[in-house]
Amino acid sequence: MPDGTTSNETIGGIAGEALQQYVDRIERLEEEKKALSEDIKQVYSEAKSTGFDVKIIRKIISLRKVEEHDRKEQEELLDLYKQALGME
Repeated sequence: MPDGTTSNETIGGIAGEALQQYVDRIERLEEEKKALSEDIKQVYSEAKSTGFDVKIIRKIISLRKVEEHDRKEQEELLDLYKQALGME
């Protein structure tokens, strides 16, 4: 290290080696996250190029993350609100 300390020293109550390991792991994970985001973007692009509506695919993925009973409740409320606004 530039100041003459080693990475396994404890400075100000902070274990340098442990901190370095956390920082390194987070940086690697951030790189992986960026790569995955780019991969996902590519898949959406492929789907769009074959004629699928990407907005609808995103909505489907969002809906699949919700528990079935919660999703049904949301859909019922949506229908009720649409009826109240004269949209159905």
